[in-house]
Amino acid sequence: MAQAKKITPRAQDYSEWYNDVIMQAELADHSPVRGCMVIRPHGYRIWELMQRALDDMFKATGHQNAYFPLFIPMSFLAKEAEHVEGFAKEVALVTHTRLMATGKAGAQALMPDPGSALEEPLVVRPTSETIIYAMFAKWIQSYRDLPLLMNQWCNIVRWELRTRLFLRTTEFLWQEGHTAHATEPEAEAEARQMLGVYRTFQEQWMAMPVITGRKTDSEKFAGAVRTYALEGLMQDNKALQAGTSHNLGQNFAKAFEVKYQTAAGGLDYVWNTSWGVTTRMIGGLVMTHSDDNGLVCPPKLAPVQVVIVPIWKSEEERGQVLGVGGRVKAELTQAGVRVELDARDSLKPGAKYFEWEAKGVPLRLEIGPRDVAAGQVMTARRGGSKAPLKLDGLTRTVATALDEIQAWLFNAARERREAHSIRGVTKQQFLEFMQGVGGFAYGGFCGSAACEAEIKQQTAATVRVLPDPEFRSPEAPSTCMWCGKPSVAEAVWAQAY
Repeated sequence: MAQAKKITPRAQDYSEWYNDVIMQAELADHSPVRGCMVIRPHGYRIWELMQRALDDMFKATGHQNAYFPLFIPMSFLAKEAEHVEGFAKEVALVTHTRLMATGKAGAQALMPDPGSALEEPLVVRPTSETIIYAMFAKWIQSYRDLPLLMNQWCNIVRWELRTRLFLRTTEFLWQEGHTAHATEPEAEAEARQMLGVYRTFQEQWMAMPVITGRKTDSEKFAGAVRTYALEGLMQDNKALQAGTSHNLGQNFAKAFEVKYQTAAGGLDYVWNTSWGVTTRMIGGLVMTHSDDNGLVCPPKLAPVQVVIVPIWKSEEERGQVLGVGGRVKAELTQAGVRVELDARDSLKPGAKYFEWEAKGVPLRLEIGPRDVAAGQVMTARRGGSKAPLKLDGLTRTVATALDEIQAWLFNAARERREAHSIRGVTKQQFLEFMQGVGGFAYGGFCGSAACEAEIKQQTAATVRVLPDPEFRSPEAPSTCMWCGKPSVAEAVWAQAY
């Protein structure tokens, strides 16, 4: 790993710090295609670990994986009016099937062959509701075919103007679940269930505390009846939407004629849901935990959970410490720990510490000649304390340490969120809060789209969610914090990514 430069401190330039952390940890890099990124092995391993955990959760709740095409007929997108309006400005189109030489040089050497123009352009999927529900219409005939519970892992293209690694890119990876149900209550229960699955994953695996709730009509998914979301608070006190779950009602079922024969013998439209999380979660992980020394990664999602750094001055010492290091690595590997033994001659121990710290490894084990003689290793927690541990029972103590680090990261992030949340705000307090350090502001909301738009225009803050009961304030607000009219709900505002 080549050290490009020292990481910019968060307090100096948060955006630059974020990019530096990603580059130093070798998570991703900018691609030759503007707005797209290359996910490097260390970053992709985090995504693989996320996939594995989530996929197990999806299957445990009865869902099956499938795959649907990257290309969608443009007419499909146009069938659901709200949906096409929501995505019209973001879609990429395939209009030709081959190129032809022009005889010119450089960028003008090729052009689309006019004879290969498609009769109907194809949309590169911005999301897959339309193509999936066209297939559901073929597969669903009777109530006996319901519920139909599917998920796919794939890539998505949304033509973004302003992009940032992991947070917003033209192409990104995600999963999208799509289900069909016989009744609206079943669809609602599914949408809420999957929101709960996401929360469990983000809090227990990512160590990222989130608040959940419903989106306002202006913020909901295009084509949905209701959208539920998870919101995390990053270290710069901006919110990050970390996932969404949508009750689509019968909107897409009616557009694509997804009908079923009821138990009573009649015909009815199915009720659909869709839900998804993306590689944006890696950006959320970075911004929730990392520090000015680089990436901080929760142990459950760390590509390398433990790194062993042997220290020697002579060949005799080298043999001793590598022998012990090899045995420790074998024992930890057998116990299911993701561990690396850094036996490189080309770097001094200090340089190795720097490299592995920047990559976010939660726990470092240092083994020198004195440690070998004492039957111990020196442990260093990422961003924390150092202490000796006996080799006897090391596997158990390492497992305990990793659990403690995981819990500490979650608790620290939750305490930071609560320290930057304000409840029962007045308009003046809200303005001062958003002009100052920022965070989550809880207050009464009249439900007016005009109020919502005015707040966004003046403060750049949006309603992140109308929070679920467990996140609401003890006393419900009676008036809108902005206009003073009667409140219909408590809302959580924040500036957001």
